[in-house]
Amino acid sequence: MKPVAIVQQIGHDTPDYFADFLTAAGIPWQLFRMDLGEPLPASIRAFSGYCMLGGPMSVNDEDTLPWLRQEMSLVQEALAADIPVIGHCLGGQLIAKAMGGTVGPVPMPEIGWSQIHLPESQDAERWLGGEQTVSLFQWHGEGFTVPEGARLIASSPYWANQAFVVGHKHLAMQFHCEVNAPKVRHWTIEERAEIESVQHHPSVSPADDILAGLERTIPQSNQWADRIYREWIKGLVHGA
Repeated sequence: MKPVAIVQQIGHDTPDYFADFLTAAGIPWQLFRMDLGEPLPASIRAFSGYCMLGGPMSVNDEDTLPWLRQEMSLVQEALAADIPVIGHCLGGQLIAKAMGGTVGPVPMPEIGWSQIHLPESQDAERWLGGEQTVSLFQWHGEGFTVPEGARLIASSPYWANQAFVVGHKHLAMQFHCEVNAPKVRHWTIEERAEIESVQHHPSVSPADDILAGLERTIPQSNQWADRIYREWIKGLVHGA
């Protein structure tokens, strides 16, 4: 089976549970580190699927960070070839922009565990089991619009566009279902000042609350990630 291509934008936003899931499922994967200046693949057709992770930059920084434009070109190639694409946070925003959507500042940032609301739809049931609400981790100050041809499957009280699907194989998410405890702990400790600077928003969880709840919240998050990733790998391209 061809490997899944995973693009990491920055050193501290790692693939974590997504890579763990693929490994446990016996699916090979290859990591491309933009923070280390590694080149992206020339074509996505050498891969069974395409994953993009998050990062603090904006997708609108494509003129100063040209690899973002390259990532969006690979999204367009993957969609045309029906090679499954999945995007986490910035990765979801890259999918949206590659499809003609827009990305810009949200009314208030979302940091911490967020209640994600799911509509009654076949898409939401397929990807997240028909639950009405799930709790997933957020850390973003920008958000995407839902591009033409995509279908919204998740919202939050603070930003309506939390996830959309394209066809039956492609998923863009604003949230971080790939997180594990070490990553959330690192972000929360290292970026405590950022959290405290926006703590007045109801969409931002206190740093101490995030840290104190990890033993409870991470296993729940992993369960939802399992559901999402199980659905996504159904579409992977098989063969040499």
